Amino acid sequence: MLSNHIKITVRTFWKNKLFSGLNVVGLGIGMAAVWLMVLYVLNEVSYDRFHTNADRIVRVVHYAQWPGGNLKLAPTSAPYAQALKNDYPEVEKAVRLNPEGGDVLTFQDKKIEVNDIYFADKSVFDVFTFPFLYGDPATALSKPQSIVVSKSLAATLFGDASKAIGKVIELSNHFPNTVTGVIEDVPTNSHLQFRALRSLPENYTNGWQAFELYTYLLLTEGSNYKTLEAKMPGFFQKYVKKEIGEGVDYRMEFQPITSIHLHSHLDYELSANGNANTVYIFAVVALLILIIACINYVNLYTARALKRTREVGVRKAIGSHRGQLVGQFLTESMLMTLLAGFVSALLAKVALPYFNQIADKSLSLGGLPTTLLTVLVFSLVIGVLSGLYPALRLSSFRPVAALQGQLGSQAGSIVFKQGLVVFQFVATIALIACSGIVYRQMRFVMSKDLGFNKEQVLTFHINSEDVRQRVDALKEALLRNPVVQGASGASNPIGNNNIGGNGMFFEQNGAISATSQVVQKFSVDSDFINTMQIKLLGGRNFSESFKSDLQSAVLVNETLVKQLGWTQPVGKRVRYYIDNEKHTADARVVGVVKDFHTYSLQHKIEPLVLQMPLPAEKDNVYVRIQPEKASEAMGYIQSVYRTFDPASTLDFHFLDENFSKQYKAEQKQGEVLLTFTILAVLIACLGLFGLAAFAAEQRTKEIGVRKVLGASVISIVTLLSKDFLKLVVIAIVIATPIAWYAMSQWLHDFAYKQPISWWVFALAGLLAMIIALATVSFQSLKAALANPVKSLRSE
Repeated sequence: MLSNHIKITVRTFWKNKLFSGLNVVGLGIGMAAVWLMVLYVLNEVSYDRFHTNADRIVRVVHYAQWPGGNLKLAPTSAPYAQALKNDYPEVEKAVRLNPEGGDVLTFQDKKIEVNDIYFADKSVFDVFTFPFLYGDPATALSKPQSIVVSKSLAATLFGDASKAIGKVIELSNHFPNTVTGVIEDVPTNSHLQFRALRSLPENYTNGWQAFELYTYLLLTEGSNYKTLEAKMPGFFQKYVKKEIGEGVDYRMEFQPITSIHLHSHLDYELSANGNANTVYIFAVVALLILIIACINYVNLYTARALKRTREVGVRKAIGSHRGQLVGQFLTESMLMTLLAGFVSALLAKVALPYFNQIADKSLSLGGLPTTLLTVLVFSLVIGVLSGLYPALRLSSFRPVAALQGQLGSQAGSIVFKQGLVVFQFVATIALIACSGIVYRQMRFVMSKDLGFNKEQVLTFHINSEDVRQRVDALKEALLRNPVVQGASGASNPIGNNNIGGNGMFFEQNGAISATSQVVQKFSVDSDFINTMQIKLLGGRNFSESFKSDLQSAVLVNETLVKQLGWTQPVGKRVRYYIDNEKHTADARVVGVVKDFHTYSLQHKIEPLVLQMPLPAEKDNVYVRIQPEKASEAMGYIQSVYRTFDPASTLDFHFLDENFSKQYKAEQKQGEVLLTFTILAVLIACLGLFGLAAFAAEQRTKEIGVRKVLGASVISIVTLLSKDFLKLVVIAIVIATPIAWYAMSQWLHDFAYKQPISWWVFALAGLLAMIIALATVSFQSLKAALANPVKSLRSE
């Protein structure tokens, strides 16, 4: 029986090559898209699950809110870990990580700048699973000045990772570290990304408000992190309250490590996290594409029913029962989807490198057995699901009526098919509109005025303590060449979302407020405002002529002035901490600068205080260079810097690229969405093309009669096209509110955004109409231009 079904299926496919080909290609594209997206989703949800005790590891984070300010921080301060371990038996191990361990590593004649190095407690390998290739994890970081390196870094430094143990790496300022271990490279699906770990001093501590470390806990077997979290108000009362004072609503939370990548969006995350909503959206988009492809199959298959009614009638007349007919049609469906499955495997293999580039991933299809099994299972499931309705529909015809070609009322079937077409175009139009809005927002954030001129400004970090003390001399040397238009020293490069916040006290009504307010504190020298071309709204800039400016003068931004309600900000007093012992110093506001962005446009401009840096704080240099002379300028800067530090190589970063990196996730999302939108349009067009071809074929004789009676080509094209265009119009009406809601949610992550304009949806609808019209008109023209004599002779 099965062999007979297969023979008939092959003959049917060959007889209807156009429709079979459209189905195979459409389903193949849809299945390939789903395959790629499943790989993407599985990768996103797999983050940090490779740790042996992943279900027991949590990260300590905290939130605080007070009148005029708030914080939501991933890092904590040094004392948290030991206090939690001492006070709560549920905590088996605690470990602290500090990402500020990057440096220039030197071994013999090799010198490499490695910025992704963490300081870590010796317990790090008791909590996390990072497999050791060489060395003992129990003692690797137990001694000061020890370093554990990744396999790739060891190979770069020593040529052979097996020879790394015991080697001494020299860091800047001749600070030696001994290699005590080599681990496998950290998997890409880890929110902790580093190439080396340095030993954090065992008794290292700092103030409770110095939020510089990331604290992780390994809970005991059977402990529930929510139960432990409920005890944290007591921890606040015992340790934290006395440090931050009254009037603060403080809350600690424990984040399961497996939820950090998709569900944590705090300030100062260790890496760029994903977004659970994005994963859901992409999963839905992939599913929509598969549904669109299956709809094509159902529509084309049921549309061909009229051609097979007599076949069904003959089969039933000679004794075939309904189950055998269902088996025949399901066999056809599953063989077609199996062919589509192999097409999808080929398409997925070809497209995967491009998809990885677009999504910034390193996904793979797996080995040949896995691929073949996936194709087989996926194809059979899709074959059954998409072929069940056509099989039941075709097998339900009554023998006598089928032999006479009479199918009775087709109203229900027509409405069903029209509904499927509308669904296809609802999804397609919504995707087109969403892609347009994402594109507009990305163009907006890339071109928006940031309050300073970001073009042709590069920054570089100074590792040498000696050079930091001589930054003024370095700037003077750089400015001797006209290719350098400005130079400034500062404590941070802006655009990396890591300026940080500090509690300060501000004058109100003639007295310093007793309550601190968290503001961004940024140390810059007197050349920063001019180099960055930031507008000074009032008062004066810092001046090297006033020695007191170093510690007794500040600049503030518009946002801070508005928040404090100052009408005359110049001269107001500001009090700030100068050490961990809570000693304070006072400064006066000497100037007000126009608001400028230090963070990306996902963040609102925060209250900002600019102070002059101490010499040791000038570890970043900003240089404005002449347009179109970047290569010459970088070569010149490098040569000048070598006169100050002969062994160092600078790592340049352009300021506009710093900001662009913060939108990388959104840009990748937009590119993936655009790719799948194009696929959805293509698949929908394939289905529409097939339906238009079948409609033209069914009305061949009618078209011939109309042409004989004088109908024009345009009237015949309009006749065949108008029904499809009506369905597209209905789809536009349904798709518009859906796309509007989805994009409103996506734009919620941006503090500054383009408003959603009505014309985007109008344009998406018009584009869908044009695509549908072009697809349908091709077949309509073909039918309209056919010889009417041949049309009238057709059966």
